[in-house]
Amino acid sequence: MPLSASTSIAKRRNSMTVDTIAEKLLRGERIDAVEAKLLWEEAPLWLLARLATEAKTRKSGDKVFYNKNFHLEPTNICLFECRFCSYRRRKGEVGAWDYSMEELLKQVEARKESGATEIHIVGGVHPDRDLYYYVEMIRRIKEIMPQVCVKAFTAVELNYMIRKAGLSIEEGLQLLKEAGMESIPGGGAEIFDEKIRAEICPGKCSSAEWLEMHEKAHKLGFDSNATMLYGHVESIDHRIDHLMRLRDLQDRTGGFNAFIPLKFRSANNGLESLGETSVVDDMRTLAMSRLILDNVPHIKAYWVMYGKESAELALSFGADDIDGTIEDSTKIYSMAGAADERPRLTIGEIEKMCTTAGYKAVERDTHYNELN
Repeated sequence: MPLSASTSIAKRRNSMTVDTIAEKLLRGERIDAVEAKLLWEEAPLWLLARLATEAKTRKSGDKVFYNKNFHLEPTNICLFECRFCSYRRRKGEVGAWDYSMEELLKQVEARKESGATEIHIVGGVHPDRDLYYYVEMIRRIKEIMPQVCVKAFTAVELNYMIRKAGLSIEEGLQLLKEAGMESIPGGGAEIFDEKIRAEICPGKCSSAEWLEMHEKAHKLGFDSNATMLYGHVESIDHRIDHLMRLRDLQDRTGGFNAFIPLKFRSANNGLESLGETSVVDDMRTLAMSRLILDNVPHIKAYWVMYGKESAELALSFGADDIDGTIEDSTKIYSMAGAADERPRLTIGEIEKMCTTAGYKAVERDTHYNELN
């Protein structure tokens, strides 16, 4: 950063206070990166809770959303070697899986009468699987459960499979859309700063490619989510930069349904020595996400990653979604040390979490249409 720019920022910070920024937010006004940093670093936790709750209430009133969903994870074999990942395996390595098409379809058949409204499909970036394999997978899933919404493949997975097929992004996404895919999950964003990406996920698609995939998907009629992996080697500046880039894209497309801050879990991976963030840092991150992303409708406290108790607490820090029932169908976070080794929530448990925090549990579909 040029000296003149840093001097200007320092002068602005000297003229601002936490109180003046808080008053601005309570008026419903947007904050910039300089204001966000001062608030993130200096505001007391109770104030962030209050401000984020006010912002959440403007968006969704007294509602907290959930859905009936399950995950399909076709494989954890992955050509990338992300240092934070506890999930990835090489071919033939102990703990690797690679389900056949028929095995995956049996998993869908087994949940056909579950009442699920969403199937969430993510996994490793398998070096031998191509776009046409996944197009056929979605088509056959929709034959079994035509009513279900298929939310599938991170931008990283999509970038690889579409390039492998030799197609443009638009052409590849259109094939998936015609097969029955409706929405895109938010994974693979990690942290957008390229120096950090080079350290934690070398070789993975760039931040520009991730953002381009979502922008073009939004223009084709897909909605999507967005994430940020925090609590490893990044700084507060990197988190703010990440959130600002998402906000800029949302200003252009309006296609993000929800933002999901993902806490780095340190078990069984190359960054294990770093440990994990505190609950206080988790809540500050959730609150600041709600305050910066004023144009994203929902902030999700993904209970599988946070744990049930912290997810409930997150409802007092701006979150208005806790994801879904899951039905013991994902291993990504349990392999990284999350508390629930077989993640599952009943509707009763969800309703209790929400009412305890002072909110009403509302079932939704993938697109946030209310179902009860």
